[in-house]
Amino acid sequence: MAGKRDYYEILGVSKSADSAEIKKAYRKLAVKWHPDKNPGDPKAEERFKELGEAYEALSDPDKRAAYDRFGHAAFSGPGGGGSGGGGFHDPMDLFSQVFGGAFGGGFEEFFGGGGGRGRRSGKQRGSDLRYDLDITLEEAAEGVERELEIERYTGCAKCNSSGSKSAGGVNACQTCGGRGVVARQAGIFIQQSTCPQCRGTGETIADPCDACRGDGRVQRESRIKLRIPPGVDTGNRLRSTGNGDAGVRGGAAGDLYVFIHIRDHDIFEREGSDLACDAPLPFSIAALGGELKVPTLGGKSSIKIPPGTQGGTVFRLRGKGMPALGGGGTGDLHVRVQVEVPTKLNSDQQEKLREFADSIGQHNSPIQEGFLQKAKRFFDL
Repeated sequence: MAGKRDYYEILGVSKSADSAEIKKAYRKLAVKWHPDKNPGDPKAEERFKELGEAYEALSDPDKRAAYDRFGHAAFSGPGGGGSGGGGFHDPMDLFSQVFGGAFGGGFEEFFGGGGGRGRRSGKQRGSDLRYDLDITLEEAAEGVERELEIERYTGCAKCNSSGSKSAGGVNACQTCGGRGVVARQAGIFIQQSTCPQCRGTGETIADPCDACRGDGRVQRESRIKLRIPPGVDTGNRLRSTGNGDAGVRGGAAGDLYVFIHIRDHDIFEREGSDLACDAPLPFSIAALGGELKVPTLGGKSSIKIPPGTQGGTVFRLRGKGMPALGGGGTGDLHVRVQVEVPTKLNSDQQEKLREFADSIGQHNSPIQEGFLQKAKRFFDL
């Protein structure tokens, strides 16, 4: 995607860096560019967000593998999945997760002052959701749009996701001072834990909404349209940004991850972008040569069969396989022929076949002749 810097370049690490190196690089740069270290500097805030996005992608093995393969396009797939802010956690929350309670009384003390941001009250991100989707091989080849029905949390319309009946019903938690965490001294260490009063939201509701009971969201069935791109395979995962559970009291929504499963096909087997199938070959065409019609995902195709074709011979039809995911051409179809032996012959046909066998003898049967040469010593025992 144009305009986006390479994630490895942003963190200043090589593509072979392990998770420890990536985390170390992020910690160092995140402290340098943290907005509280650079008040009023929009460039620093942008760099901080950029670092969070890069670390979010490279610290997760699945996301990193997708990025290494597809680049930024891995996070801009169908269903609204976009790289950048829409698909990644809040950089402040990510910073909190990485640094944890390592700085004792919190980020205010670490950055030197009482003006730190601390925990963002009440804006907990919603959970990510998983959906397993079965599609046919034909749908995987052409691409298809599906409407998914899922149970998920959505924002409460009655209280506008605030959790309160009235505008003044939301107050900062008195126990944690709105930070969502409480601290206690344990020797030379200060331990932080989720506030038991507000359960980490940093807020208390004086008059909870009747519909959502103060949560700011309700569970209901939702219908989500998702475009499945051509070339997907079993195990591929598509992300639909913002279609997971709604966050608590107006917090950002999680994402919906759709895992693809391709149903077994009656004719074709798939290996990557290539397809394979077995096709019956009449005995007469195998011997004399001719044309054999075979099925493909797009209809029928013909194969030119040379005289004397043996069973098990594989013919390749270029471009008749599966499209590569994300572009990059189409695979091939490999057709393995199985010579059909007649099973019901009348007396006249049997007699003619015997005459035919006598006329050609063994010297016109290269496979049998080669086998007899190899097995000669067994017959001489």
